[in-house]
Amino acid sequence: MSFLGVDASLTKRRWVGPSIETDRAAEALAQETGLPRQLCQVLARRGVAAAETEAFLAPTLKDLLPDPRSLMDMETAAARVVDAVRKRQKIAVFADYDVDGGSSAALLLVWLRGLGMDATLYVPDRIDEGYGPNEPAMRELAAAHDLVICVDCGTLSHGPIAAAQGADVVVLDHHLGGETLPPAHAVVNPNRQDESGDLGHLCAAAVVFLMLVEARRQMRVADLGDGPDLMALLDLVALATVADVAPLTGVNRAFVRQGLRVMARRDRPGLRALADVARMNTAPAPYHLGFLLGPRINAGGRIGRADLGARLLATADEAEAQALAERLDMLNSERREVEETVRAAALAQAEARGLDAPLVWAAGEGWHPGVVGIVASRLKETAHRPSIVIGMDGEIGKGSGRSVSGIDLGAAIQRLASEGLLLKGGGHRMAAGLTVARDRLEPAMERLAELLARQGADRLGRADLKLDGLLAPGAATTELIDRMEQAGPFGASAPAPRFALPDLAIGHARRVGESHLKLTLKDGQSGRIDAICFGAYDSALGPALEKHGGARFHFAGRLEINDWGGRRSAQLRLEDAAPAA
Repeated sequence: MSFLGVDASLTKRRWVGPSIETDRAAEALAQETGLPRQLCQVLARRGVAAAETEAFLAPTLKDLLPDPRSLMDMETAAARVVDAVRKRQKIAVFADYDVDGGSSAALLLVWLRGLGMDATLYVPDRIDEGYGPNEPAMRELAAAHDLVICVDCGTLSHGPIAAAQGADVVVLDHHLGGETLPPAHAVVNPNRQDESGDLGHLCAAAVVFLMLVEARRQMRVADLGDGPDLMALLDLVALATVADVAPLTGVNRAFVRQGLRVMARRDRPGLRALADVARMNTAPAPYHLGFLLGPRINAGGRIGRADLGARLLATADEAEAQALAERLDMLNSERREVEETVRAAALAQAEARGLDAPLVWAAGEGWHPGVVGIVASRLKETAHRPSIVIGMDGEIGKGSGRSVSGIDLGAAIQRLASEGLLLKGGGHRMAAGLTVARDRLEPAMERLAELLARQGADRLGRADLKLDGLLAPGAATTELIDRMEQAGPFGASAPAPRFALPDLAIGHARRVGESHLKLTLKDGQSGRIDAICFGAYDSALGPALEKHGGARFHFAGRLEINDWGGRRSAQLRLEDAAPAA
């Protein structure tokens, strides 16, 4: 049954409220704990019992950090790193070119620098070398180093790792593993096929952090001291966790919660410089990591030099940090222009094929490989279907895919590669990459659509708008929002609380910029709240609310604090609306 009777909102979504069971659990929580009912609704949705509320609202690494040795090969990997430190051996770090790879590399580079060692950073060029280790690079690194550590890559790199003759290779990764492992000294990956999968939600930077925890334990046993302060590195783990869209549950919540506190101290030159060029003027939150910092760090790997992001995160030099941050900010602006061109062409192509297919895909000549992943995300959001976007270059196409909840795209891509329809492919449930020959493009996409349809991708509808309950404008206070934030951080698999504000009038509506809308909402008595709707004119929301004609609406969105000019006030980030009957 739809919430408030909204079966088709202005954005054509059905509103769904909490179940009867969740409502009852929320009521019981409120009575037992004395916490605000709205907060209890969020806790009940997450399945938190009354006895667990205190620990849930204050997650700590002490309580949630898993034993690193629960991961296979962890002791072996850490022992090899500690041995390299003890012997002052030459170490190279081979990293992926995205935020997770850059953060993972920076963790190692900063930690080793704290021990008086300078490691070599190698990040492959997205266009010339592609994702992950390649034989020429690994051969060259092995010739000049004793240990090569592959981060956020390497689990499927059998040939390149075998080519690293003369050096040991340690893999610290989280991408889906194959039936066999590469010939590395150690492969630490919670998504190895012989792992339980209990820690499969970790990003690569979290795996690297756990390795450093185990290395610290081994160093203590060997009377080598504690090494650098690991807690001070959690800003990098938080950044990678959010930017890689890892679920914010379990230990990931603690990583991000503590990492945001570390980031707020502005101790890391690279992140401080990047926050300044991104014009961040409030305390860091998951939004800033995912939408302001992350895209700028990624810009280097997408359309600039692949190692810029990792170098920014690892540098201790203020001048270098400033120069790298400005360069990445400029590249991010260029990336947006390239992305928009590809997005328009890909959307037109996908619409021609049909957005209701189990797979939405598009391929085009010369589409920049650095933006195909972002465009795939845009298609996924539009169609609510797994999406693939491929840039063709000669007889080869390189593409990226994004999935929706419940559909394992990485496994399907890996199946396709094993069947010979792809030259290369891999990833995880929500994201994957592939390389395909031009003459196999159509059959590969047909087969992928078939595999995804078996998972139910052809039966997905427009996502319902899930709401936590009702809220009156007068109840939306900064105090309530501060209490609600205790249930965060919010992000993947932990959506921010979303409430419906029923039967309100629009005091005034004003268009801001090209597509945004600012409103004041009133209940006809003393209750009122300001609202902002980003991208309102990209849908029917903007025109309908701007020309409301005095009509009343139900509104739905997320509460946030507007901190302007030193004054804190509650604000609704409006996501949807429907005419009030």
